[in-house]
Amino acid sequence: MRAIVISATGGPEVLDYTDHPDPAPAPGELLVQVAACGVNFIDTYHRRGRYPLSLPTVLGREGAGIVLAAGEDVAEFAPGDRVAWTGVPGSYAELVALPATRALPVPDGMALDLAAAIPLQGMTAHYLTHSVHKVKPGDDVLVHAAAGGMGLLLVQMAKLRGARVIGTVSTDEKARLAREAGADTVLRYEGFADAVRDLTGSGVHVVYDGVGAATFDGSLACLRPRGMMALYGAASGAVPPVDPMRLYHGGSLFLTRPLLEHYIATREELLWRAGDVFGWVASGDLRIDVSRRYPLGEARQAHEALEARRTTGKLLLIPGL
Repeated sequence: MRAIVISATGGPEVLDYTDHPDPAPAPGELLVQVAACGVNFIDTYHRRGRYPLSLPTVLGREGAGIVLAAGEDVAEFAPGDRVAWTGVPGSYAELVALPATRALPVPDGMALDLAAAIPLQGMTAHYLTHSVHKVKPGDDVLVHAAAGGMGLLLVQMAKLRGARVIGTVSTDEKARLAREAGADTVLRYEGFADAVRDLTGSGVHVVYDGVGAATFDGSLACLRPRGMMALYGAASGAVPPVDPMRLYHGGSLFLTRPLLEHYIATREELLWRAGDVFGWVASGDLRIDVSRRYPLGEARQAHEALEARRTTGKLLLIPGL
């Protein structure tokens, strides 16, 4: 098969589109022909070595495709079934072997490339708005990078739960996309903390921050007492160590650095979150913005665009395109 392999960590230039041995399904696994692979910031962290992997390795952790074969002890899926997944190493490839316990049924009628864009960001937005902070009607919510793949989903889910949503963006075009997703107010990053305070008076109930170092201080500053800071990513760089007394002085604030894997720890929880998100997309209540589809061999260009923050919505890699 063809796959994107890294043999050393570094910039996008380490992504090698090359031949790689076909995987075989072990007991409890599925062999899937990949229709589309999701491109996510965590892939760039793996590529750069921020989250170390054993090398060489096939990059990528998300996708969708068609089951070609099932290993022993698999009862839930059969050849021909359409599945999606996240958290499965080696997904930037034409074939992937994945645990059947991580496979998500794709609803009838949903295109596989759309399904590939849903699991990681969709379930992340779900746990952030339904578990980390259970957004309630009337809550004030701040979403950073509101026109990105995650931001657009967070805006929509917070609105579905009745919140007033404030988004931050870097360009007029991104502001337009955030408003179309339902953001009530859209701000630029410069001076956003003061602007949020002016809008809300006492501050927001929750900040969803995937930007990291560039926004962290301002995010804490615009929380109301007992507000929640959910730092789910670090697109601008890692946040330096934090003195816990900052939370005390801010008004008994809460700070969490959550991870999707901890919120889909059981098969039941995984299917609950995926079922909600796939169902909302199928019904039209949630819109997934796939902004660009690259051939699998152009993973380098996809990473360059993502890290330069030139993108909105979701990026996909398509084997055979």
